[in-house]
Amino acid sequence: MAVPAEYKNILDSLTTAILVLGNGLRVQYLNPAAENLFETSITRSKGSPISDILIDSDEALKTLYAASDTGRSYTRREAEFVLASGSRLTVDYSVTSVSLDPAELIIEIQPRDRLLRISREEDIISQQETTRILVRGMAHEIKNPLGGIRGAAQLLDRELNDDDQREYTQVIIAEADRLRSLVDRMLGPNKAPKLAATNIHEVLERVRTLLEAESRGRLSFERDYDPSLPEFQGDKEQLIQAFLNIARNAMEAAFENQSEDEDAEPPTISFRTRALRQFTIGHRRHRLVCRVDVIDNGPGIPPELLQNVFYPMISGRASGTGLGLSITQSIIGQHHGLVECKSEPGTTDFIIFLPLEDNQ
Repeated sequence: MAVPAEYKNILDSLTTAILVLGNGLRVQYLNPAAENLFETSITRSKGSPISDILIDSDEALKTLYAASDTGRSYTRREAEFVLASGSRLTVDYSVTSVSLDPAELIIEIQPRDRLLRISREEDIISQQETTRILVRGMAHEIKNPLGGIRGAAQLLDRELNDDDQREYTQVIIAEADRLRSLVDRMLGPNKAPKLAATNIHEVLERVRTLLEAESRGRLSFERDYDPSLPEFQGDKEQLIQAFLNIARNAMEAAFENQSEDEDAEPPTISFRTRALRQFTIGHRRHRLVCRVDVIDNGPGIPPELLQNVFYPMISGRASGTGLGLSITQSIIGQHHGLVECKSEPGTTDFIIFLPLEDNQ
């Protein structure tokens, strides 16, 4: 089906992706929005079967064949398209047969990934704020009686002359101090970040150096840096702590995988940085954002823990305190950024977004 010139101009100006298929579900037309979405061009794709563009998308192909055979219209919500490049898209799409020839189809596609990501980030930010309020309230309720217990133990310690009895009061004082320290760590950084010009690659290289020393050279690193990333306003020391918390967890996971399977790949952590333009974090759109991926080849995070991994006291290891990632989320949040996590067996990716414009 040839698209008349007067309609083609209209279709080319739409932000909705429009795809026209002819007999045998062969591509007849893509508007520019569809070219961007499918990462191809009309010149390259015209006359090709739709299966050359959508691979491993059986549900979508079944819908298209049904529409072609029956002439009925179909609409699908939050369907997944897998492109020839390997990219995965979540879309809403409608399929309409051309009345004069049911074998010809018009497909309207609306990408949903960005909206779903924004919704997910809003949920993360909301959870983070709720957690912060709960932890602060709990800390207040714990610290008040804890101070009284410690003070009473100190007074009792001064009155006792028996060293054996004073040993018990010293235990009370030491445990009260330990609990207070734990509560302070749950609260995260108790001071505003000291903003100064910061290079994200200097932060990552410092983390790499520290982990190389801790692992005594048993850990491999892969670096894929975008050298075009500019400096931004950040607290270098706090950011080092935030990335160190993530990378140290990644290191322990990678070593855990090797200890369970001697034939597993050598423990490896990958650092990758990229620049994202006109990127939305929560409700705010930023002109330029730095994306940092910290990837390990460990066993992955169990699905039941993945949704709660940033909550305090949540840990997948018996020896873990469950505070490191909570503190990291707090530090990145103070820099107006966000931390996400994707995990499957053999690959865990912590994704950190940091705005690069002035944060003040």
